[in-house]
Amino acid sequence: MAGRVYIFDTTLRDGEQSPGCSMNFQEKIEVAKQLERLKVDVIEAGFAIASPGDFQSVKAIAETVQDCTVASLSRALPQDIDRSWEALKNAASPRIHTFIATSDIHMRHKLKMSPEEVLEQVKKMVAYAKKYCSDVEFSAEDATRTGPEFLYRIFEAAISAGATVVNVPDTVGYTTPDEFYELIRNIRNNVSNIDKALISVHCHNDLGMAVANTLAAVKAGAAQVECALNGIGERAGNAALEEVVMALKTRHSVFDLDCGVDTTQINRSSKLLSSITGISVQPNKAIVGANAFAHEAGIHQHGVMAEKSTYEIMTPESIGLSQNAMVLGKHSGRHAFEDRLKSMGYTLNKEELDEAFEKFKILADKKKVVQDADLEVLLSHKAVKIPETYTLDRFVINTGNTITATASVRLAKHNGEAVVMEEVATGDGPMEAAFRAIEKIVGISFTLEDYKLRSVTEGQDAQGESYVKIRRGARVYTGKGVSTDIFESGVMSYLNALNKMIYEEKLLEQLK
Repeated sequence: MAGRVYIFDTTLRDGEQSPGCSMNFQEKIEVAKQLERLKVDVIEAGFAIASPGDFQSVKAIAETVQDCTVASLSRALPQDIDRSWEALKNAASPRIHTFIATSDIHMRHKLKMSPEEVLEQVKKMVAYAKKYCSDVEFSAEDATRTGPEFLYRIFEAAISAGATVVNVPDTVGYTTPDEFYELIRNIRNNVSNIDKALISVHCHNDLGMAVANTLAAVKAGAAQVECALNGIGERAGNAALEEVVMALKTRHSVFDLDCGVDTTQINRSSKLLSSITGISVQPNKAIVGANAFAHEAGIHQHGVMAEKSTYEIMTPESIGLSQNAMVLGKHSGRHAFEDRLKSMGYTLNKEELDEAFEKFKILADKKKVVQDADLEVLLSHKAVKIPETYTLDRFVINTGNTITATASVRLAKHNGEAVVMEEVATGDGPMEAAFRAIEKIVGISFTLEDYKLRSVTEGQDAQGESYVKIRRGARVYTGKGVSTDIFESGVMSYLNALNKMIYEEKLLEQLK
């Protein structure tokens, strides 16, 4: 009979810490809801003490999610644990996740504590967390560079103090599959009370072995795996959730283990995260890359047409992709449009469907064929909605290689009633001119950190997808815009980031 592996998702905590992957309050809620649809077992919602914004997002997720355990990370300190519980106390299934470093290098240089002092802190802080919450996870940071005998003592003490899960993090991605297998097996054999807690693992990808190490640990008896959508996370990232889950499913005869994840939601989850963060998945990425189920070579095409299993070890449908070859264009009807969306894993209410169909018709007038990638982009705009302080009314750009680029931009400001404002600016290029015109209108000081443009699909009529990142103080805001006109997509992305900044600053002001 197959055993069970619990999926602990840290996209919103470790994943969100990675450069370029920060999310605002509304985006975190939307990702949490999608993780609930994905049916992960645990959502690590954040690090509650890190900032007021992190606290509010952990609290909101804890109060929103009903079908998953919600965890908050805490250092092994009373104030951290107090803050985590304050955020988690209304959760249907709360978990306090506390940690301290246990390797010699971390204890000596970071903590400046002796091994015995660390051991005593583990006992006190796990017990302290236990008074709030029956479900307590303890992590020994940098476990794979910790002396094994000391690690056994640490875990034994944590379990005796009330830990229900003990986590073995490969914090710097240092171990190898064979080494990690032996470590997990030795923990099972040398920690006397290990039967009273689940063994968890958290692997980083610095040497490209995060998924392999995770699966080796599972073979050795780990019952929980900590991972993130698209493998995002500190430095080179975490073990990718979709790769771990599909390995367990596709090679079930090898692992003989099940997990509760609804794999048909994998593709949608990956796309949502990419849309929010602006971090695209490389085409050859396992499971969710654009080429993962694509066949171009003639011999491959012939084989797949004769029998899919010749070159496909998983079905596209199993992760929520559609094989439907129906072409969508301006003559397509509402039923065909709705059917395609359902086959892609989307369920929209009538109002959302009406809005999406109207946008689809406008796009279909500009493009001969609307592909699935176009629909993904079209629908990504409904995922996270924030009040729009500024909307684009019109713009005109004059540019060329013999003149200075000039942009005239007119915006409507919605503050009780709409007020239309227009400014003209010049720049070294058309987008700089447009951005400067917008800055003159809004009168807010901020810095443009990045601007990227990519083609959503192939062909001269492809949609252009623009991303910008703007900084105001210590906070960075990501904006996105999509249009068949690349200048318009750039202006829209700039406004999107600006509106996020204004809305979040208002929200944080209200929280003070």
